[in-house]
Amino acid sequence: MVGWYFVGILGLALLMVVHEGGHYLAARAYGMRVLKFSIGFGPTFFKVVPKDGYFWFTTAADKVRVRLWRHDPVKHGPTVFQVAMIPFLAYVQIAGMNPLEEVDPEDKGSYANASLMGRIAAIFAGPLANYLFASVLFFASLMTGGKPYRLTDIGVVAGMPAAAANLKDGDRIVEIDGAPVKDWEKMAEIISRSPGRPLDIVVERAGERVQAQVTPVNENGAGKIGVMAIGPIQSAPVTAKEAAVLAVTKPPKVVQSLVVGLGQYLTGKVEGELGGPKRMIEETAHAAKRGWAEGLEFLGLLSAYLGAFNLIPFPALDGGRLMFLFYEAATRRRPNARIEAHIHLVGVFMLIGLMLYVTANDFGLGSK
Repeated sequence: MVGWYFVGILGLALLMVVHEGGHYLAARAYGMRVLKFSIGFGPTFFKVVPKDGYFWFTTAADKVRVRLWRHDPVKHGPTVFQVAMIPFLAYVQIAGMNPLEEVDPEDKGSYANASLMGRIAAIFAGPLANYLFASVLFFASLMTGGKPYRLTDIGVVAGMPAAAANLKDGDRIVEIDGAPVKDWEKMAEIISRSPGRPLDIVVERAGERVQAQVTPVNENGAGKIGVMAIGPIQSAPVTAKEAAVLAVTKPPKVVQSLVVGLGQYLTGKVEGELGGPKRMIEETAHAAKRGWAEGLEFLGLLSAYLGAFNLIPFPALDGGRLMFLFYEAATRRRPNARIEAHIHLVGVFMLIGLMLYVTANDFGLGSK
């Protein structure tokens, strides 16, 4: 299992690289000078450094130094690429990005002197890269393992409409209002959009078909009949065109579920504990162990989550930086650099606190 945990670490590191790669490419496209691209943080394992007309591979303390390929200052820029000891974060260092940094007004490679559109693009490109990469991963998953779907075998919740209509544990719903249903997602969609409307449902039970009329109750605008999914997950092959359509349409649904889930968690409507890096590595490792298709799909989910999370308008996150840029766009004046820097600093400490909290949860040290 240790090998699968290593796969989980590599998977999360890949998502971080994609995110920071978005920032890097957009910054370079708008002429900004990227000083460093780091995979991980803390002590450096090795780095690739531009010097004396070449890129050089060096280890920590320059104990090993190998010349790689020629370095073109205009084409490649001054970026140092490095891999550090702690792999859970990655970052790019763009010249002039610190609001308190002294910047030469004539320095065209500074973030601070770039156009407003260029600065917005450099910040937004990170979450966008994760969002687009999620579609790539979903496409690869679908082409590898087909479209997963769950059969409509049900477990019945006592006191809900399904139980009142005498549906039984193990029944398989095969028809709703004359329309055949074969997978759980389609069945749930029909029920969800029918609160308060009687549904004619046909189930298979012990080789026979049984009819029942069930009226979904209204829960926050969605119909519910009180059934749980207990059927096995199967997969159906898809064409490249079908996979492409599904891969493009899935990230918005993933983001929507994340927003709804966070809202329910924060308002106390659902219980649970937030997971941190350890849990993400474990879940990624378990998904990868079950096969390429599940591993790629899970990484796609994480990539979409990462992109959406970074767009939250919270200090130090990409969304928080975009809020200051949108303020500049609306008022046509830059925010006070000292105030912005202090707000982001507070955000950094709050995010560190959140990271410590979820890590404590991962190791069973959180509050009960």
